[in-house]
Amino acid sequence: MDAKTIAALPDLKVISSFGVGLDTLDLEAAKQRGIPVGYTPDVLNDCVADTAFALLLDVSRRITEADRAVRQGAWKKGQFTAATRVTGKRLGILGLGRIGNAIAKRASGFDMEVRYHNRKPAQGSPYTYVASLKELAQWCDYLVIASAGGAETKGLVSAEILDAIGPKGYVINISRGTVIDEAALVDALTHQRIAGAGLDVFEREPHVPEALFALDNVVLLPHIASNTHETRADMAQRVEDNLAAFFAGKPLVSAAW
Repeated sequence: MDAKTIAALPDLKVISSFGVGLDTLDLEAAKQRGIPVGYTPDVLNDCVADTAFALLLDVSRRITEADRAVRQGAWKKGQFTAATRVTGKRLGILGLGRIGNAIAKRASGFDMEVRYHNRKPAQGSPYTYVASLKELAQWCDYLVIASAGGAETKGLVSAEILDAIGPKGYVINISRGTVIDEAALVDALTHQRIAGAGLDVFEREPHVPEALFALDNVVLLPHIASNTHETRADMAQRVEDNLAAFFAGKPLVSAAW
């Protein structure tokens, strides 16, 4: 829903979006028209955080790669090589919002130390704030991207940040593909300047860089972080609840502005 689409709908009174991301909605254009915008925060936090950890475990312990090896008969030719332990490692979170906090909570079960980077410290957070993304990247073993998409975060995880993560570090992205410089990520994975990546999102979905298909140090998902029966039902209900509230003359349950 960009400004052009909103302008083309003179009778538009409310927008209720099936999703938590706001980067595809022109909130300013809607606000200027007095059009309330609803979305679906909170109800998908757990499933997205679960997916982040599934990717983290998968790429670290080489689960998908090992599955392929078994299916292709490679186990009969020799023992599968060692992977990377997750327990006790350092977890850096880019974007400590609702989903970022859910990811940090799961990290406690793996005895991981958690630090994060936001534009500013999160009030009341028990986790250590790092003012510089580069400093966080240099510190962590895993950089999990849970920030918002949009122009402000486009290319934020640049070649410089990837190099700061280093050849023993991993990147996990369940946010938006645009937050990472995708060309730089492909290059870093290809030349093993980082150890690996777990990706649920890409810059031009559903188009995934073909160079990634041949690499074993990356796990690729088709943007399914919130795609469970339970969460999608909850999201659909929130879409309906936002609309029901509007037509009843009440504030939206989850308003974007």
